[in-house]
Amino acid sequence: MKLLKDILYGVSLTAVSGDTYVLVNQIHFDSRKMGMDDVFVAIKGLQTDGHSYIQTAVDTGAKAIVCEVMPDYLINGITYLQVDNGNRALAIMASNFYDNPSKNLKLVGVTGTNGKTTITSLLYNLFKNAGYKVGLISTIKIMVDTKEYQTTHTTPDALTINSHLALMNEEGVEYCFIEVSSHGIHQKRAEGLYFEGAIFTNLSHDHLDYHKTFAEYRDTKKKLFDGLSKSAFALTNLDDKNGMVMVQNTKARKYTYALKSFADYRGQILENQLNGQLLKIDENELWSKLIGDFNAYNLLAIYAAADLLGLEKLEILRLISELENVDGRFQYFISKNKITAIVDYAHTPDALKNVLITINALRTGNENVITVVGCGGDRDKSKRPVMGHIASEMSGQAIFTSDNPRTEDPVIILEEMESGVEPQNSKKVLTIENRKQAIKTACKFAKANDIILVAGKGHETYQETNGKRVEFDDFKEVKSALEHLNK
Repeated sequence: MKLLKDILYGVSLTAVSGDTYVLVNQIHFDSRKMGMDDVFVAIKGLQTDGHSYIQTAVDTGAKAIVCEVMPDYLINGITYLQVDNGNRALAIMASNFYDNPSKNLKLVGVTGTNGKTTITSLLYNLFKNAGYKVGLISTIKIMVDTKEYQTTHTTPDALTINSHLALMNEEGVEYCFIEVSSHGIHQKRAEGLYFEGAIFTNLSHDHLDYHKTFAEYRDTKKKLFDGLSKSAFALTNLDDKNGMVMVQNTKARKYTYALKSFADYRGQILENQLNGQLLKIDENELWSKLIGDFNAYNLLAIYAAADLLGLEKLEILRLISELENVDGRFQYFISKNKITAIVDYAHTPDALKNVLITINALRTGNENVITVVGCGGDRDKSKRPVMGHIASEMSGQAIFTSDNPRTEDPVIILEEMESGVEPQNSKKVLTIENRKQAIKTACKFAKANDIILVAGKGHETYQETNGKRVEFDDFKEVKSALEHLNK
């Protein structure tokens, strides 16, 4: 039990009805999870408004209600607290409830369109291999040292974040790396957290269904750096045109990394092959199993962050050379008949283009590149023709297929992708709505030394249609299809 007044420390209240000197049990923003003496925080969400469930929360034993709009009827014995922003209040309350766990470890946030999962996951692996107890909060999973927890959002809700940070405190975790999405920033999920540092990767076309304009998307990302303290570090990609915009108002110590510009941390690609690349970082050469320009940027950011967190430079380089690909991020294998299959999470135009640039740069002769790609439903529609154009322009054969259509008609999504295909590329495009069949067809088309790219879902192990998820793993599907052809 916690004193309500203590949980509310730092929360801006516009009206109070009732006693704040009462003991409460838990905090919830889902009325279905409420129990006796809990606090209910009413959140105005995209789909539902928590204010509609205040009475349900009261009926199930709520001792306090936090809301943006006071109910018409206030019940005696229950404390009502009005706030300007329910999301911000929830985040600050969650941090207070769990005794501000982010203060007790070195928390580093990573934001940007692409690279967040790779950088956070590899930083977790690097520090783990260096002998530290480490935490991870990513798109793929949450790790509390060696214990794994499932996650459903790139940046979980504030209660989930703080409860797991508290577990990290209990386990003696020293460092934690967290993906900070634009949705998470906009919905204040990271409010109340104490960051040791933040990393900006890049900015390209994404989430404009949510943010409406690119400027709004950019400025939302920037808020992570605006909120850093003087003692924190802000590490930004100088080669990205928005790199310095991110840090222009931060109080934190500013550092840059780049492959093409003169930066604090400078890298160079000396050699690129399908099995890895030779890099020069800080005048030292190292071999990495991760390939492509985008991974060179990721590794450079990892090197810089590890240095800023106090690891010894040569030790960092050694640890980087041991890192493996993250699941669903340029994850590949070569079949018995020498067909290379690559699975990548590339679900934005920029990410797809970068992956195809990397693949085409690795071709040594007449290898054909076959790309299987789709676009998710209920997401930014404007990127669909762009994705269609890139896949058809940069591949020998493009197969458009269903991704996670969610509540949209997959046929309409595919038609919108097809609208971006230029006439000269139309003969290279095949549309197969069924993703399993699309992958099988790509494998049948492929000959020895050809390269198949299955893009868009990466690590995801499901296909979502009309609220239902069925098991589907791109890597397993393409591997099975190629192994079947070899029999």
